[in-house]
Amino acid sequence: MNDYGKLYLCATPMGNLDDITLRVLKTLQVVDLIACEDTRQTLKLLNHFNISKPVTSYYEHNKSYKGEKIIAQLLEGKNVALVSDAGMPAIADPGFELAQDCLQHGITYTVLPGANAALTGLVLSGLSCERFCFEGFLPRQKNQRRQRLTQLAQETRTMIFYEAPHRLLDSLQAMAEIFGADRPMAVARELTKKFEETFRGSLDETIAYFNAKEIKGEFVLVVSGAEIEEESPKSIAWALACVQTLIDDGMSEKEAIKQAAKDGNLPKREVYNAFVAQKDSR
Repeated sequence: MNDYGKLYLCATPMGNLDDITLRVLKTLQVVDLIACEDTRQTLKLLNHFNISKPVTSYYEHNKSYKGEKIIAQLLEGKNVALVSDAGMPAIADPGFELAQDCLQHGITYTVLPGANAALTGLVLSGLSCERFCFEGFLPRQKNQRRQRLTQLAQETRTMIFYEAPHRLLDSLQAMAEIFGADRPMAVARELTKKFEETFRGSLDETIAYFNAKEIKGEFVLVVSGAEIEEESPKSIAWALACVQTLIDDGMSEKEAIKQAAKDGNLPKREVYNAFVAQKDSR
C-alpha cells in the first residue's frame, strides 16, 4: 500500500453559505492544501468559517502545470481538497481532469456531495425529472451552437444547460427556432441567492420575459424533451401474418398473439379475436 495523499472533491455553496455540509467543513479544516477555481472567492468562504489553509488556483487556463504540482503534492503524501467557485467540482470545470490524473498515478480520490446548480434548477423547473441529460454550456459560436441544438432537437429527456447572462437571449432564440417556440422550459437565475428567480413558460414566453428586463446573474436553463411520437398501429392482416410466422418458428399461439400485438401496437384482444375468427373460417 502506498503512502500517497488523498484528493477530496468538495461541493461548495452556490451563494447561500448555509448550504455547505459539515463534512466539507471538517475536510477543509484538515487537508494540507486547497485547490480552487478563484482564490479570492474561496478565501471569502474560508474566512467566513475561520479556516486558514494554503490555497492555490486551479482552473481552465492553468490546469496543465498546476495539475502537475497538485499531483506532486499528493504523491508526497499531502491531502488536497479541490473546490470550484460554486457547486460541484468537475461539473463544467476542469476538476474531472485532475481526477483522471489521480487515476493514472494510483492516487485515491473521493467526492463530498453537496450543492449543484443543474439538479437544483431541474427540480425547481417543474418539468419531468424522471429522465434528463446535462448539456452544460452551449458553444459560443453561433454555427456551433445551432449544430449542437439541432443534434438535440429530438432528445426526449429533459435537458439542462448553463448559460451566461450576455448569451442568454441568443441561446433562447436559437432554441426557439430549432426546438419550436412552444416548447416548455424554465429558467432559474441566481440559485440560493437573495434574488433567486425561476421563470416557467414556453420558449417564446421566456424570450419575451427576458427581453423586457435587465439580464443579470448565472442561469440554469431546463428545457422539456421532445414529445415521443407513438408508432402508428399495424393492420390486423399484418398482425395475423406475424402470428403465423411466430407459430411456425415454434412459439405457442398465446405467446405469438401477445408478441404480434406488442410489435404492431395493437390491442391483444383484437389480435386474438381476429386469429380465432381466421381459424374458424378455415
